[in-house]
Amino acid sequence: MKIWISDTQSPSHRLVRLNREEHSDYSYLGDLDDTELSGFLLKLQDNMNVSKNIQLIKYYGYLHLFIIHKK
Repeated sequence: MKIWISDTQSPSHRLVRLNREEHSDYSYLGDLDDTELSGFLLKLQDNMNVSKNIQLIKYYGYLHLFIIHKK
């Protein structure tokens, strides 16, 4: 599936927005299959429930991830 991404980082957290439709302020991530998308999600956070998040992006067409930086 084709994915566009918006990635905002701060010292305390990271907000990653994935969308299946093109948006002007998002950059094109690529045409990813489930295996490539799961690898990308695991790079963001290694203990993420990948299968649940892939199902959510397929159903809703977007996925917003709020990742807190551990110190």
